[in-house]
Amino acid sequence: MACTKNVDNSDKRKVALITGITGQDGSYLTELLLTKGYEVHGLIRRSSNFNTQRINHIYVDPHNTNKAQMKLHYGDLTDASSLRRWIDTILPDEVYNLAAQSHVAVSYEIPDYTADVVASGALRLLEAVRSHIDDTGRVIRYYQAGSSEMYGSTPPPQSEDTPFHPRSPYAASKCAAHWYTVNYREAYGMFACNGILFNHESPRRGENFVTRKITRAVGRIKMGLQEKLFLGNLKASRDWGFAGDYVEAMWMMLQQETPDDYVVATEESHTVEEFLEAAFGYVGLNWEDHVEIDPRYFRPAEVDNLKGDASKTKKLLSWTPRVGFKELVAMMVDNDLTLAKREKVLVDAGYVDGK
Repeated sequence: MACTKNVDNSDKRKVALITGITGQDGSYLTELLLTKGYEVHGLIRRSSNFNTQRINHIYVDPHNTNKAQMKLHYGDLTDASSLRRWIDTILPDEVYNLAAQSHVAVSYEIPDYTADVVASGALRLLEAVRSHIDDTGRVIRYYQAGSSEMYGSTPPPQSEDTPFHPRSPYAASKCAAHWYTVNYREAYGMFACNGILFNHESPRRGENFVTRKITRAVGRIKMGLQEKLFLGNLKASRDWGFAGDYVEAMWMMLQQETPDDYVVATEESHTVEEFLEAAFGYVGLNWEDHVEIDPRYFRPAEVDNLKGDASKTKKLLSWTPRVGFKELVAMMVDNDLTLAKREKVLVDAGYVDGK
């Protein structure tokens, strides 16, 4: 049986454990929790290449114990023993499961791995939390990151009561993780919440996601480093918000008296074509001069229109998004234009091949 520390919880700094801390959401959530006085622990996968770029600016050498309130540990959602070991060691008050193989197109290429990490990984973490609670009597609040992709072909607007109809291995795996979370809440009385987050973007978004692929290309095209951008379905419509706003909703869910599931969305839907118009237009370019359609980027099963109904979240959590669509696009283009300007300097100096 694991042992608990004999401390006065009224004066104890809250401890959070985040899986997927090196991702876009993980980095913004870490920043938020640190501002709220949390001690933050993150699980990272072992890799021969460092992938901590999104959190390097808040990393402090753990030897400086007075300032290091974020600590990283090796663990993996495919390794149940590491999950239980770190929960027993860290003794978190809150657990945020943000880790996933989160790229929809890639999930068709590696479906087994996607299901193992996204679906079974969530189950392993829930069981690790449940068994720790059972052994120690401690209270841990659990957040599961859901996705609007779970709705798939279900017509918008989509709310907490809208039926799921997943259209990819990733989406189906997220549905499983969602229902595992509901089951553990109902079966064991765990404080476990699902956040069904619609598309949320930022300058920290991975470059293989369509929004960042667009803004990265805009910067490079504007600086003469690239001529064409190849995309798939331009008619697909998504509810795009700012990731920095959405992580606040995650935290709010775990501060409520009772656990529940919440849709987090802007309640506005825009097509990929509209995103192109906003991004290219922001720097005075016509997207039609630079974008070409590549059939390889079409999904085997398309998701045409996602638009969230976040009325429950707005009412119960008093949460509303602060960053609008055009502001989000401008934020991302500004960031990637800066990157392109730096790249141009290196290309002109002969350090980088600009082709």
